[in-house]
Amino acid sequence: MATTTLEIAGATIQAETAFGIEFAKIVGLDEDIPGITSHNDIYPFIDPAPHFSAHTFASKVVLVTGGSRGIGLSIAQHFARAGASLALVARKQAHLDAAKAGIEADVPGAQVLTFALDVRDTDQVEAAVAGTVNYFGKLDVLVANAGVARPFGTRLAETDPKSWWDTIEINLRGAFNFVHFAIPHLRKSTGYVFVISSAAGHLRIPTGSDYGVSKHALDRLVEFITIEYPEVKSFAVHPGSVPTDGTADLNAPVSFDTKVELNAATLLYLAAGKADWLNGRYISVQWDLGEVEQKYKDAIVAKNALVQKLALP
Repeated sequence: MATTTLEIAGATIQAETAFGIEFAKIVGLDEDIPGITSHNDIYPFIDPAPHFSAHTFASKVVLVTGGSRGIGLSIAQHFARAGASLALVARKQAHLDAAKAGIEADVPGAQVLTFALDVRDTDQVEAAVAGTVNYFGKLDVLVANAGVARPFGTRLAETDPKSWWDTIEINLRGAFNFVHFAIPHLRKSTGYVFVISSAAGHLRIPTGSDYGVSKHALDRLVEFITIEYPEVKSFAVHPGSVPTDGTADLNAPVSFDTKVELNAATLLYLAAGKADWLNGRYISVQWDLGEVEQKYKDAIVAKNALVQKLALP
C-alpha cells in the first residue's frame, strides 16, 4: 500500500488507510485559517510567566472538569501558579487527591477543592458547582474539559449504539451540565467558559461520527452561551494533539506531539481578557493568536467567522 503523510488537526498521520479511517474520504482538511504559524508548545505571545509573577488570577475561582490528569491538570496547575483558587472534578477520588497534592506542593498555600463525580449526573454536578460557590463565594472561570474518545474503526450501522451514545452523553451532556449550573454565577462575575472541543467537530472523519458529532455540538453550545448570556465570555477550544492516557488507548497512527502546557498558557491568556473579540468562537491552541489578531481580526469580526454555519465561497 502506498503511504501518504497528512496533517489532521495538528497530528501527523503516515498511512493511506489505517485505524478504520480512509484518509482520502476525510472532509474538511482545508478548513483552517491560512498563513498562520502552528505551535505545539508555548510561544512568546501567550507566555504565562507575567501571570505567574503578577498573580493575575489571585482573586479568581476556577473550576476544571477532567482536572486530575492531562490537559485539565495542566490548566489547573497554571491557574494556581497565577494565584487562582481551584475546584477540580474527575471520576476517581484517588486521582483527584494526587492532583491536589501536586498542586499544593507546587504552589504552597494553593486553595484546592475536589469533587469525584460523573459529569452526566445532573444532581452531582449541581452539588459540585454549589459547593464551589459556597466555599469560595464565587465562580469566575469554568473549564469543561472532561470527555472521552472511542477508537475509530466502525461505520454508523456497524457501531454499538450504546457506545455511540455514551460518547455523546459524556462529551456533550457533561459539558452542558456544568455550563447550566455555572452560568448564574459566571454572569455575576462576568466570567469565562472554556469548552475543550476538537478540530474533529468540523472535520468529517469516517468511522468517527460519535466523537465528531459531540464536538460539533459543543462548538454550537458555545455560540448559544454568547448569544443568550453576552456578559459571559465563552470559547470552544481545540487542544491540539496531546498525548494522554486516552490517546494511548486509541492505538492511532498519529503523532501526538502538542504539549499540555500550550493549552494552559492559551487559556490563561484568554481568561485575562486579552482576546475577548474571539468570544463565542472556535479556536485552536495551535494557532499563533498574535498572528490571528494581526492578520484576521477585522475579517473574523466583520464576517462573524469561526462559528458553525452555512457559507458560500
